[in-house]
Amino acid sequence: MSAAQDPFSLAGKRVLVTGASSGIGRQIAITCSQMGAEVVITGRNPERLQATATSLQGTGHGAIPADISQQEGIDLLAEQAGVLDGVVHAAGISKLVPFRLINKSHLAEIFDSNTFAPLLLTKGLLAKRRIARHGSILFISALASHSGAIATGAYAASKSALLGAMRTLAIETAKQGIRANCIAPGYVRTPMLDGLAQGGANMEALIARTPLGMGEPEDVAHAAVFYLSDASRHISRHYAFVDGGLSIPLDIHA
Repeated sequence: MSAAQDPFSLAGKRVLVTGASSGIGRQIAITCSQMGAEVVITGRNPERLQATATSLQGTGHGAIPADISQQEGIDLLAEQAGVLDGVVHAAGISKLVPFRLINKSHLAEIFDSNTFAPLLLTKGLLAKRRIARHGSILFISALASHSGAIATGAYAASKSALLGAMRTLAIETAKQGIRANCIAPGYVRTPMLDGLAQGGANMEALIARTPLGMGEPEDVAHAAVFYLSDASRHISRHYAFVDGGLSIPLDIHA
């Protein structure tokens, strides 16, 4: 089957990936390039972003260092990213803080990166008409938005907010054929997960509850390719767990 006939191919598509300097965002960018996309990557660390750029396959890619938790970074991307067929909001942060210790500063830090940044960047791209007709907008949420793991109150709330916003966005962009969806990864082998373990989380116990065990960034990247490709052209307002089956027993015991 040629790339033109393959509904999962990203050949001829331009895709912006935020948070591409590490973890899931980095792998999504690499996998999109392997599937034929021209990829525009962004992240706050220029050196790590360049390391991702050197791992991309094909030609026509671009790297734009930017901090999208700041309006200046959002404006920069809206100006320089060009016309896009897909946007993946993979940038985000996580910090373990018990609910009794959260404060406005902590909430602001988490929501600035995990919620306000992707929503305002999407708004900026749409305002500049940077997302092409029949394009795809994909938010990377988290299993915590559903499971509410201990000491993740602010993080879980910030990721849950993406679901409601995505479903409203999908209605408002439907006339342009633009789809909006969410992926909620479970426990995936990334630097962020390593940070949670170092912060005191009992990751071994949590992963032991996952039927298929620890996930890899490629598992999330393959799901992202589906949502970015024409294979999902009739799917919008959708929320998919990529969690090795962990969320099913959570539902049973809720």
